[in-house]
Amino acid sequence: MALPMFSLKPVDETYFDHAPVRFVHTWSISRPAESVWAELVSDDPLHWCRGLKIRWTSRRPFGVGTTRRAVALGAMANDAYFFAWEEGRRHSFYFSRARFPLFVSAGEDYLVEPDGPDHCRFTWRIGITPTAMGRAGAPLSKRLFRSYFRDTGRYFDAAHPAHTR
Repeated sequence: MALPMFSLKPVDETYFDHAPVRFVHTWSISRPAESVWAELVSDDPLHWCRGLKIRWTSRRPFGVGTTRRAVALGAMANDAYFFAWEEGRRHSFYFSRARFPLFVSAGEDYLVEPDGPDHCRFTWRIGITPTAMGRAGAPLSKRLFRSYFRDTGRYFDAAHPAHTR
């Protein structure tokens, strides 16, 4: 028997600047922007993040309207809807449904900017509006997202982040 999924409220680009809970990290990466982008849209995106499994639920080519499912820690399933897509540069999504009612709304924004032919900056922003249950679980969420950021820095050998908050 499948567990129910709870609907979340959609967000837009402005959400990442004013969400009640925000996580932001920027890395300076010694790889071409195209290479980092290819990793983010691969068949196994964010495969380097421990405890996270993502699968696309839309066919290629990806763009606005693309969907995917992320499962964190083997149990927390979240369905994502991409509302912004600039091929090779940026994509943003909000979680449309979640297995547990932890968020009223939540989304992520990924930006890859060239910084020379063999170097780029990657910025990952996460915005969350937690429910009462989500506020109670805030320490776990904080630890989980920070571990994803740490895993990303290690994977891309970006030991010195350009920006963190």
